[in-house]
Amino acid sequence: MPYTNIDLRIIRTKAAIRDALTELIEEKGFKSITVKDITTRAKINRGTFYIHYQDKYDLMSKCQQEVLYEMGETAKKIVSNGPVTIEAAFSMAVSQFEYIDQNAQFMKAVLGPKGDLSFQTQLKDFMRKTLFEEEQGSFINQENLLVPKEYLTSYISSAHLGVIQQWLLDGRKESPQEMARILSTIAFHGSLFAAGLKNQTLSTE
Repeated sequence: MPYTNIDLRIIRTKAAIRDALTELIEEKGFKSITVKDITTRAKINRGTFYIHYQDKYDLMSKCQQEVLYEMGETAKKIVSNGPVTIEAAFSMAVSQFEYIDQNAQFMKAVLGPKGDLSFQTQLKDFMRKTLFEEEQGSFINQENLLVPKEYLTSYISSAHLGVIQQWLLDGRKESPQEMARILSTIAFHGSLFAAGLKNQTLSTE
């Protein structure tokens, strides 16, 4: 169905608001931003802003929900294509890095030191659900776990988030495909292997 002029106007307005939010987070930090700051930067009046959002927190929440929804839809498409394999996990990593790359300015701002810490928690929760609770089939079979699920979940989600943040901070020098390879090397073989310590063993006695 083609967009109407009204639909396109709304899309452009929301994009301008989100762009303004992104720029202001980088400049001032989310806590210091006011609705007036956003409307001035987006070149709209306050009434237009309040048609779409209750306040800056509602704006941030809806932007984050959109990101998580779109990332979730990408994950579902890959999982629904067949058995959950290492190849499928790699494909998902590529697609997620591609999405982050396409939305890099917002993701860098909101995941940075001046952004919203609660979004990091939401993103980790998204990773947990994708790994363990995907309706069409989870990536990890809980029956095969060698360590408690909660610790494994915390380790994987925190490590993945850290890699994403570092990539954004460094200016996304590597392609999404290369980042997927880097993350997969660490995730599938372990951090000691990635550090070149694959022949060393740890004694727990």
